[in-house]
Amino acid sequence: MRISGITPSGHPQLGNYLGAISRWAAEGGPSDLYFVSDLHGMTTTHNPAGLRSRTSEMLAVLIASGIAPERVFVQSDLARELGALTWILECTCSYGEAARMIQFKEKAGGRSGVRLSLLTYPVLMAADILLQGADEVPVGEDQQQHVELTRALARRFNSTYGEVFAVPEAVLPLTGARVRDLADPTRKMSKSARDAAGVVFVLDEPDLVRRKIRRAVTDAETVPAYDPERRPGVSNLLEILAACSGTTPREEAERHGSYGALKAAVAEAVVETLRPIRERTLELLADPAELEQVRKAGAARAADRGEHRLSSALRLIGAG
Repeated sequence: MRISGITPSGHPQLGNYLGAISRWAAEGGPSDLYFVSDLHGMTTTHNPAGLRSRTSEMLAVLIASGIAPERVFVQSDLARELGALTWILECTCSYGEAARMIQFKEKAGGRSGVRLSLLTYPVLMAADILLQGADEVPVGEDQQQHVELTRALARRFNSTYGEVFAVPEAVLPLTGARVRDLADPTRKMSKSARDAAGVVFVLDEPDLVRRKIRRAVTDAETVPAYDPERRPGVSNLLEILAACSGTTPREEAERHGSYGALKAAVAEAVVETLRPIRERTLELLADPAELEQVRKAGAARAADRGEHRLSSALRLIGAG
């Protein structure tokens, strides 16, 4: 069983869909779980109403992308269960283990005003994984260290108090589309980017998608070629087109003899790929009752799935 989460730190964008969400929908097994990790979005200053709105939008996008409603939930709907398990795991984790997480070091930067949650959220991530009994966690390289912490805490708890938790494995997913920012292809397309000019959002209107792609940065050459190191801009467009078309970037480079033709093809492929996702997402957001029903059912299933592990952990550690 696998578990994956996505943080609503911004509006879902093309890179989220091509790089992760579309694969979850196509490859996920019947016991796999996918969740909107809204609690992770609270580690820095945030707008509560904005976070709530983005959480609903992200949940709707997951469902609209074809992930079965019974396999999705929202993290904060399990706040009581996760809060209790996080405390148990914090009582199992050392300060040194938490403080040496690379992401904490990079984001904290020695600043005194950093929220404590930025230090402890890898323990919450461990609770996300261990509560559901996941044995595999697909993550990028930047999250592998967090899964290693999860493994260490599971083993330590099991050996100290009794066997409760599965010890999960980090799984590097198959290479997906490496979607880069259209305005600056040296960086990843990001849902939290300050400048949205190079970011295609799932809910962007088709004409806006076309404009953003027409303005995408390329290079001084005139004929498309796939060379990510030396020609990142045009290579990014080729990767996007290949991901939308089920081909390869080099095949697409051979099919398009000019940048104009390539950008036109990319724009139409992206518009058509996102069209059904966008339309279904808007339908769900326009019917809050349906989305709330899915959300409540998902929370109930996830809570029920983890209840016996939490109860056992509380009892064995002396709190239940």
